[in-house]
Amino acid sequence: MQNLTELPFNATSQKSLSVIIKVCAVIPFFSTFLCCIAVMLHVFASHSQFLNTPRYILFAHMLINDTLQLLSSVLLFLLVMGQVKFPVFYCFPLLFISTVTYQNTPLILATMSLERYVAIFYPLQRPAAWCSGRIWIINLCLWLISCMFLIIEYSIGKQRPAVDVLFTPVLCKNLVINSSPIQALFRTAVSVMFFAVVAVVIFFTYVRILLETRKLRQDRVSVNKAKHTVLLHGFQLLLCMLAFTLPITETLILLYTKWRVEDITYFCFFCFILIPRFLSPLIYGFRDHSLRGYIGKTFLCCSNAVKPHFRSKQQDSLSAS
Repeated sequence: MQNLTELPFNATSQKSLSVIIKVCAVIPFFSTFLCCIAVMLHVFASHSQFLNTPRYILFAHMLINDTLQLLSSVLLFLLVMGQVKFPVFYCFPLLFISTVTYQNTPLILATMSLERYVAIFYPLQRPAAWCSGRIWIINLCLWLISCMFLIIEYSIGKQRPAVDVLFTPVLCKNLVINSSPIQALFRTAVSVMFFAVVAVVIFFTYVRILLETRKLRQDRVSVNKAKHTVLLHGFQLLLCMLAFTLPITETLILLYTKWRVEDITYFCFFCFILIPRFLSPLIYGFRDHSLRGYIGKTFLCCSNAVKPHFRSKQQDSLSAS
């Protein structure tokens, strides 16, 4: 009888320990990401030359989009880990932001590749929409496209009669809110369409810039940089597309291992959602020479601001002694 009574307690304690370990692995990783993004955005806000360049404006837009995506995703992850339930009315905004920003990322990558294409082929006669003063119109259109498809997805679903939007507490998961097969089919079709169109755009711009590199003898360095930038966008798109492998990966792990379902979900979230979103802006930001220099100066200023304060405390203690 003693073993039978101790078994539920041991299982509960092991589950609680597993949740704590998962949260402790995600939070430092996410905090480091926020620190790096905050430094990059501070550099953009402090130096006007970046805000006058369409390429950097689009990159800042990508940083803000990925930050919102990770904030909402990590918050949803923590709520699910803690088994926190609340009405759909309060859950919907988190899911909406998470999904819209996820769909917005490939569109931003395609726009950044097109901007490099325009900068190479129309350096003196840049279209008005691609000027720094009007690039925000393109960014607004990207958000409208992502929101439009998501609103259509929510409108074609059928609400379960047992779920009260204002009072019935549920786990804040996408499968709970969008559970109908037609919604799943529509969501898959939209995601495939988004990534296919973006892949075509990136491939087209890369091939055209590559051909232009072979023709030009002057300004070959800038064209090569543009070619490498577009290639990097393709790599970023590949990282984002790892999320499509989630169902297959979860099924294979479930078949060939003895992992619990929640452990498999956590592993896929960490590897295919968190890490790609973390690496994508950092690779692009630290690769840029001018931006990397300002980031290094910002970190040095922060460290120099902390050291004198620390030394003054040591000097006060020495003088007192």
